[in-house]
Amino acid sequence: MILDPRSTKNVLALDPGSRKVGVVLARRAEGARLEILWRRIVPPEGVVELVEESRAKDEFDVLVVGAGTHSSELVPRLREAAEGRAVLSVDERNTTVEARARYWRHHGKKGWRRLLPSTMLVPPEPVDDFAALVLAERFLLE
Repeated sequence: MILDPRSTKNVLALDPGSRKVGVVLARRAEGARLEILWRRIVPPEGVVELVEESRAKDEFDVLVVGAGTHSSELVPRLREAAEGRAVLSVDERNTTVEARARYWRHHGKKGWRRLLPSTMLVPPEPVDDFAALVLAERFLLE
C-alpha cells in the first residue's frame, strides 16, 4: 500500500525511547504547516493503550514511529493496536536536535538564552513530544 501524505488527515507520531515515548497527534494545515492537536510524553508501557484509545476515537489515519533502537520491539504491538491503519517506521536521525529547536520556538527564549542558538540550549524538561512532532512533519510535509 502506498500512502500519499497529502491525502492523510491526522497522523499519530511516536518517538519511542527506553524510559518514555513522545506522542503527538497532528494534521496538515493551510500553508504547508502542521497543526498540533495534542502532544504527550508517556511511559513505554502506556503507549499501546494510548494508541488503542486514539484508534477507538478515530483520531488518526496513519501511525508514524521513529525507527530507532526501541522501535523494533514496539512496532509489532503497535500494528496490532492500530488495527487497520498504516504503521510506518521513519528515520529519526537528528530528531533530538530539531526537537530542542521546536521546544524553544514553542516556549520562547528569555533573558540571556535569546543570545544563543536553540541547538546549544538544553530545555528544562523532556522534548520527546517535540521529537514526535518532527517525525510527523517528516511524513506530512516532506
